[in-house]
Amino acid sequence: MWYFSEDIMESVITRLSVCPIRSHPDDASEMVSQLLFGERAEVLERKKPSWIRIRCLHDGYEGWMDQKQLEPYKEEDKPRALCIDTLEPVFCDDESTFATMGAELPGYDGMTATVNGWTYRFSGQALFGLNGMDAADLAERLARKLLNVPYLWGGRSPLGLDCSGLTQVVYKCCGIALPRDSKDQAGIGEVVDFFEQSQTGDLAFFSKESGKITHVGIILGEKKIIHASGKVRIDSIDHYGIFNRDIEEYTHRLKIIKRVI
Repeated sequence: MWYFSEDIMESVITRLSVCPIRSHPDDASEMVSQLLFGERAEVLERKKPSWIRIRCLHDGYEGWMDQKQLEPYKEEDKPRALCIDTLEPVFCDDESTFATMGAELPGYDGMTATVNGWTYRFSGQALFGLNGMDAADLAERLARKLLNVPYLWGGRSPLGLDCSGLTQVVYKCCGIALPRDSKDQAGIGEVVDFFEQSQTGDLAFFSKESGKITHVGIILGEKKIIHASGKVRIDSIDHYGIFNRDIEEYTHRLKIIKRVI
């Protein structure tokens, strides 16, 4: 078992596939986000017997985690490749776990990555950067890989995603760090004034009648959008909002479109 120092602001990392971040220090509390394989965080607070409040280094999101799913981060920073497969095994000695889309692979050399001193074999697809690829095209291809993933509040993996988890993970792989929640993601990028000017890869944000942003999706060509609502799905979109052809009605009212790539 790893033993943590008493210092807050200590850096931690997970070598587990997908770990819950909760609203309160209790296994029964609401899951508000997740930490993926290889992602790091800093410790903000401790509460016995084994809970720590963390801030995810990728997006600044704060919440509570069971320290048994984390370990002190002892390595020097290395270039970190990102897994772009939906779910790919990683092997360390005679043990294995899974890297999901957006998982981090420090020092990846095409065969192995070193995560906190442990060497993992990884044979999936990973990127250090765009390497000349078109970001909008990559965003669409990655998002389509996640079609039919079930909706999960707080989810950031192909085992379950919420709307902003979908956009965050896809854009992380494109080299863009989005905030965790849709209302905060809406503060990134440049406003697209008219729906007719939107392009593949733009983010569309939706609100309730109060005007509060509660939903986000990725615009595709031909008046389509991919978003997480019940599952990751593709629906029609126009200047009014998302039209679900399964039930023949609008489900989300368009608030704003932002260009981030």
